[in-house]
Amino acid sequence: MHIANYSRRTKAVFLLAFVFFASAIIRLLYIQFFRASYLDEIAAKQHNYFLELEPRRGTIYDRNLKPQAVNLPCDSVFAAPLEMKEGDKEKAVSQLAAVLKLDAGSLRKKLSKKKSFVWIARKVSQGQADDLRMRNIKGIGFVKESKRCYPNSYLASQIIGFAGLDNVGLEGLELYYNRHLKGSPGRAMVLRDAHSTKLDIYGNTEPPQDGSDVVLTIDEMIQYIAERELDKAFRSSRSRGGSIVVMDPKTGQILAMASRPSFDSNMYRGVSKDQMRNRSVCDMFEPGSVFKIVTAAAVLEEGKLREQDRIFCENGEWHIGRRTLHDHTAHGSLTFQEVIENSSNIGTCKAAMTLGPATLYKYVKLFGFGSKSGIAIPGEVSGMVRNLSQWSGSSMTAVPMGQEVGVTALQLASALSAIANGGTLMQPYITMEIRDRSGKIEKSYAPVPVHTVISSQTAARVRKILVGVVENGTGKLAKSKDFTAGGKTGTAQKIENGTYSHSKFMASFIGFAPAEDPQVVIAVVLDEPRGGYYGGVISAPVFKNVAGDVLKYLKNRQDIPAGENEITSAY
Repeated sequence: MHIANYSRRTKAVFLLAFVFFASAIIRLLYIQFFRASYLDEIAAKQHNYFLELEPRRGTIYDRNLKPQAVNLPCDSVFAAPLEMKEGDKEKAVSQLAAVLKLDAGSLRKKLSKKKSFVWIARKVSQGQADDLRMRNIKGIGFVKESKRCYPNSYLASQIIGFAGLDNVGLEGLELYYNRHLKGSPGRAMVLRDAHSTKLDIYGNTEPPQDGSDVVLTIDEMIQYIAERELDKAFRSSRSRGGSIVVMDPKTGQILAMASRPSFDSNMYRGVSKDQMRNRSVCDMFEPGSVFKIVTAAAVLEEGKLREQDRIFCENGEWHIGRRTLHDHTAHGSLTFQEVIENSSNIGTCKAAMTLGPATLYKYVKLFGFGSKSGIAIPGEVSGMVRNLSQWSGSSMTAVPMGQEVGVTALQLASALSAIANGGTLMQPYITMEIRDRSGKIEKSYAPVPVHTVISSQTAARVRKILVGVVENGTGKLAKSKDFTAGGKTGTAQKIENGTYSHSKFMASFIGFAPAEDPQVVIAVVLDEPRGGYYGGVISAPVFKNVAGDVLKYLKNRQDIPAGENEITSAY
């Protein structure tokens, strides 16, 4: 009996041992064949980690390769709370708060986290980084990054926009071309020892792909001239806002574009949407008398009137249907040319009636109104031109003089360019090229004719009338002894609570120069100027000053030998 019990216990022990070793072998085989890669990965993470390598964001240049947006190297500050004792943390809080001007409470909260990495401050100044390095604060380290910088601060800020903390475009061309500018990050494997100390040994490096550069049609000097003069008028007239567009009428290239109020692209935090808005493409307004260029061109192209045909302007007051039209100055009989020169509302509407609604509507659309231009700027609006079926009985006494339509400053510049260049509507564009870092052109942009609006003969006749506006009519303050010019004034009542205001106006002037061979078209719009509010008084002098300096600058550039024609920034 005793021997039998001993035999059973021995077998049980051997069985248990067998089961244990069999289980161990099965477990080992399972780990070897099914869990090996997972465990290798855990081990690798203990000794290796991947560091993202930041790409260089592409530079934005003006047409003369003057940088408008660049990336500069900088330092970001981090902490390793797990490596810091309480005394180290308190010392770090006091010194970090002093150097970086940060709240001590928020710093303590960050350092109390049980983490091996927390950001303290991103992209600090060089002085702050140097100060912190000298203090040698335990648990505080630095990461090399790059910071977007705008060397001309306010200049062209609404065009260029800005990129955020992570070098991602947020506004303007920085946003529009972000996929070209941002590049692709790389990565490198960094080795560390059992104490998680970085050994500065790199492997499996994938270099970052730098972003492409963008070259604009904007000319830094012309941009400066335009902004300088717009700013003077904006401040002196105490306007609510303002915009200016300088355009090459032959190609559609935008040489300058600006809005007021403005902002510094380097300091975009806290800036209002009103300051960021590119009014030249985002703001729609009733144009008033500058729109009479459409009526004049249509009437001449259709052969309904000649320049010397006379129109009775009702001595300044005309009752038609339920509406009464007024002229700012009473006129009797005027030639059609004098109607445009003196900006007679009555004469213009009588001339338009020889066309009829369908023909007038056709030319409004041909000149590009009611449609987006397709320019590479975020936020462009199409303006407003109602379908012909929606015109009322009074539309033919409103549309010809710039009421019941909504336009942008860019559309006005484009429409006048069609007259200045001989009758072709050109697509406005603001980008010349996209280049890789080596300078190789990835994409280039060329002038694009949209369609013919009027014949070259009609365009020449309209130009002559618009020269008369400057020489003899409402645009005399645009006249210069240094160059010839043509243009049209506009003073439009703003709509307030469903009716036309008698105290809020849009003052505008659109013009080209020199008259014999237009090199530039300029559109100037001031929103709610105080005091004087006529476009011929407020906006025409801005055109005169900008055109004068731009033409001198362009002439000087032509006189400089090829290869030496780079300009010196005015900033």
